[in-house]
Amino acid sequence: MPTVIPRATRKAAFVLTASAMLLTAACTGQSDSGATDDPSKDTTINFWHAWSAPNEVKAVKSLVAGFEKTHPNIHVNVVGNMTDDKINQALRGGGDRAPDVISSFTTNNVGKFCSSGALIDLDPFFKKAGIDPETTFPKAMNEYTRFDGNRCTVPLLGDAYGLYYNKTAFEKAGIAHPPKTWSEFEADAKKLTIPQGGTYKQLGFMPDYHGWESTTEHYFAQFSPTYFGKDGKSALATDPAFEKGFTLQKKLVDELGGFQKLEKFRATLGDEWGPKHPFHTGQVAMQLDGEWRLGMAEEARPKFEIGVAPLPVPDDQADQYGKGYITGTIAGVAATSHKQNAAWELVKYMTTDTDAVVGFANDIHNVPSTLAALKSPKLKYDPRFKTFLDIAANPDSTTSPASINGGVYLVTIQQFGYDYESGKVTDLKAGLRKTAAQIDTDIAQAK
Repeated sequence: MPTVIPRATRKAAFVLTASAMLLTAACTGQSDSGATDDPSKDTTINFWHAWSAPNEVKAVKSLVAGFEKTHPNIHVNVVGNMTDDKINQALRGGGDRAPDVISSFTTNNVGKFCSSGALIDLDPFFKKAGIDPETTFPKAMNEYTRFDGNRCTVPLLGDAYGLYYNKTAFEKAGIAHPPKTWSEFEADAKKLTIPQGGTYKQLGFMPDYHGWESTTEHYFAQFSPTYFGKDGKSALATDPAFEKGFTLQKKLVDELGGFQKLEKFRATLGDEWGPKHPFHTGQVAMQLDGEWRLGMAEEARPKFEIGVAPLPVPDDQADQYGKGYITGTIAGVAATSHKQNAAWELVKYMTTDTDAVVGFANDIHNVPSTLAALKSPKLKYDPRFKTFLDIAANPDSTTSPASINGGVYLVTIQQFGYDYESGKVTDLKAGLRKTAAQIDTDIAQAK
């Protein structure tokens, strides 16, 4: 697979960015009268995006060049390496140099973007164009681009999470295939663990929430949880999926040596983005991670064969094996833009034109964000990458829903995960109730 340069904000699915605090309800407002500019006339629009790596910047330029070729009257001024903080400030200020179209890596901020009015509702544009988002985008991607009935963003490539495994270690341990259920996963993790001098020569899997990409939302996707009830309240203490997820993860932590021993080992390992990542070096035999890890792992030239599979599911959901956690990049049109029809033409091209989506996915090495693109014969990828394409297209795959205060609720759940796995909290049910109450309080204060 071609070299993959990781995005600096891959961890944005968990980390609460400063922009989540900056986005305010007083933002911009939006007109219900609709856009009035004529996209057939000669015009220039501004497109701000977050990509910064050389190959990614080149890919964006190629994508925009394709658009300008099909829309010769619309010229696009591209501005890269824009964080959500910078984007939000510009959206609030407006003006000729402000973005007409934006893209962001932070799906957690969709609720903020939509509720503040910073980005316009795109449903009227989809309707006018005769495009049905429900049949155009994968289910999970369709969900994380909306908030409270407002489709203020659309998917622009995606990330899918699965299980990487060391095929050589599997063979040595006598394991014939990657685990499909949690009980198989638990058994394999123990069988693949090789103790050495009070620590580990090889750890089957690093289950800690402090681990690489093993956040609570990535785990819980396999349990298909409902984060919020119809009343908008947190379902953390009422949906059995959360109790089950925390219980099974804590059991695995204890069976692999306990939190303290695992943390001591983790402190000796390489970081997530460097060549010494513990999966690359063979120190950890299984890894929960996104599609970009395959290229990074191969670039590190490991001394074993890499296998890729969906993450296991709970035993009572064995028929849903193949699902996973989905997130990705989003795009939207600024409410302050006076060229919203022209801006929509760019957004429509980048996010719904099959060849454009496929070409961009090939260049960026991310998962395509339309159902048609996921099936395109023009996709170029390592055969193992198909696992992530299938996860993205799987209707049982899930994501974490948008919230008015961004990813605050995910940070709160993650913090509870730290406290529970470490033994700081011992009463799971009471802890879930307390955490749910905190989430509800935070959301109420944000309104």
